[in-house]
Amino acid sequence: HLGGGNSRQRKFGIEDSADKVYEDWVRYDHRDSRYSDRDLVRAFADENADAFEFLVENGVQFQDQATGPQAASTVRRQGRTVQWPIASERVTHNVTRVGSGLVRALEKSARAKGAEILLEHRMTRIIRENQFSGRVLGVSAEHRGTTVNIRALKGVLVATGGSSSNVTLRRTFDPRLTEEYQVAGEPWSKQTGDGELAAMAIGAALWATANQTKESGNYMSKSRYIGCKWGYSSLIWEPDSPIFDRARASGLTILDWQDAILVNQIGRRFYNELESGYDFFAACLADHGDTSKRNGGGPIWAIFDAEAVERERWDPNPPFVDLDGYFFSGDTLAELARNIDNEYQSGPMPPAALEETLARYNSFVDTGSDPDFGKDQPRYKIQTPPFYAAWSTPILHDTLTGLRTNARAQVMDYHGQVIPGLYCSGESQGGFAQHGLGRCIVFGRIAGRDAALSGGEV
Repeated sequence: HLGGGNSRQRKFGIEDSADKVYEDWVRYDHRDSRYSDRDLVRAFADENADAFEFLVENGVQFQDQATGPQAASTVRRQGRTVQWPIASERVTHNVTRVGSGLVRALEKSARAKGAEILLEHRMTRIIRENQFSGRVLGVSAEHRGTTVNIRALKGVLVATGGSSSNVTLRRTFDPRLTEEYQVAGEPWSKQTGDGELAAMAIGAALWATANQTKESGNYMSKSRYIGCKWGYSSLIWEPDSPIFDRARASGLTILDWQDAILVNQIGRRFYNELESGYDFFAACLADHGDTSKRNGGGPIWAIFDAEAVERERWDPNPPFVDLDGYFFSGDTLAELARNIDNEYQSGPMPPAALEETLARYNSFVDTGSDPDFGKDQPRYKIQTPPFYAAWSTPILHDTLTGLRTNARAQVMDYHGQVIPGLYCSGESQGGFAQHGLGRCIVFGRIAGRDAALSGGEV
């Protein structure tokens, strides 16, 4: 998401400027933008065009098309990269996942310029002269059972992604987000919040935390691939992926929610299945009357029958479904309810409750209306065995808050003072809740440039 009048926009006759970028991302009438730190947005806007040209100069190729406005934008700025051509260097072979074209191109350029990339190292702490004062000196990391201290000649950049995979940290912003909610990119790339926590341990502050619960953007998404633990809408784990053994199943792609109903862990419908907005998510996360679990809504299950399998042209078997806790079947509804055994279920699903739910829903198909939740003309009864229950719990996505920085991407402490030698960009950075890689790239480039020009005392 980079505009500002860059060369790609000019090619397609799109008029844009840094001022237009800024105006879009501080709009009072759009929840994606109105809570942002204006100083950060101004820095982002001013750097948009140059950041795009930097990517092109370093080998990133973009698809030859102009896509429509995204989120708060009033002009076309979003660009999609071309997928990296070497299949063995991609996590998934699915053609919709094109981030490899960005990261692999930048990796190649960085290595050619002398950058050393340490794999199999896990950062454990940031080292500062004193815990809450002085300059950042470097980091400690674990490597095959040993501790490695790495000196920072210019600075340390926290760019470790967000915190959505860290249950404790994400519940700081929304206590409903308990352990049953998986995260986009898992099980491969986890948003553990390690960078934020390490920075906070030496005094760094969080910033614009309201962005995380503003109920806008891609904070949470409805599962598109059901019957698997990780069913994020635009990431399908193909069996030929080199890490498919972690994902275990690719899921059943649901095309029409008329073919299934959604029930909570006690077998009750709770919302219109055709919906996917934040009221739907709130219903998923609600207390459904299970007294053993007050926070978090527990598992959500898609219930359907053999006729739905035919209509959707599904194969309800591995590798499409995960039989280890995320997909179940039964010759009767009571048997199906008794078979459901998932690590996040706080108790068995009551068979009678599921039977009552289906009987009531099937009566709505007869009348053509849903007086409970307003589903538009319920179309298909769920009555032909075998019956199925597929994991369909909402998935967390963006981390929309993080560490406080100034416009130079320098991390700041609880007193509003810069922590010398510490920088932050990407989803680890707070203050500007834009979905996508645009802000990551811009502030990463700002941080690198500022650190290089600072001379670095260490």
